[in-house]
Amino acid sequence: MTGQENNTTKNRILDGTLIALQKHGLPPISYDLIAAETGLSRQLVRYHYPEADDLMVAVCDRLAAVYRQLLVTHASRLETPVRLDMFLDFYFDLLDGAAKPRDDRAYDAMMSLSASSRGVRENLRGQYTLLGQVIAHEINTAHPTMPARATQELAYIFVCLMYGHWKMVASLGLSEAHNKVSRAAMDRLIRSYVDAGDPLQDVGHIWGIGA
Repeated sequence: MTGQENNTTKNRILDGTLIALQKHGLPPISYDLIAAETGLSRQLVRYHYPEADDLMVAVCDRLAAVYRQLLVTHASRLETPVRLDMFLDFYFDLLDGAAKPRDDRAYDAMMSLSASSRGVRENLRGQYTLLGQVIAHEINTAHPTMPARATQELAYIFVCLMYGHWKMVASLGLSEAHNKVSRAAMDRLIRSYVDAGDPLQDVGHIWGIGA
């Protein structure tokens, strides 16, 4: 095989791999590995979760439950409108005495699986939509004159910024000093909407599902 033929073959493999990843994401973690981590038998793990997809959806639920409990605990100690600052500080790991869970690589895996798993995709979409609704409510409480549409836009931007931020920091290893950069960006975005930010009117329903 000539050098050119070798490069052509490699490029075909790379192109095919990209297509497969785009269609199906990464394969789910193996039952053997889960059994080894838990000290249980592979058969027992499969007995409780015979379908790998059901197991991954349950993992999504477990991840969400941890955040829900932490946020309820910390929110109960505060009065609005300072709760908005609490939520934003928490999600950028800047809240004193309340570290954000170190679970971003697990969320990366779930997001990858969402390409092939409808259950995981719908679960994650539900999680992030609910988070967006909570943030929109807190923005509205802190800035009651802001149009409801604008609070929804800001909530969507927050979720996108927060998720993308942790892919750069937790997954790719950039300095956690960037937490402050992303957190400050949210304050600037909110201020821009307070000062002069008319909501968009031609993008359809925020959090709506595409075709």
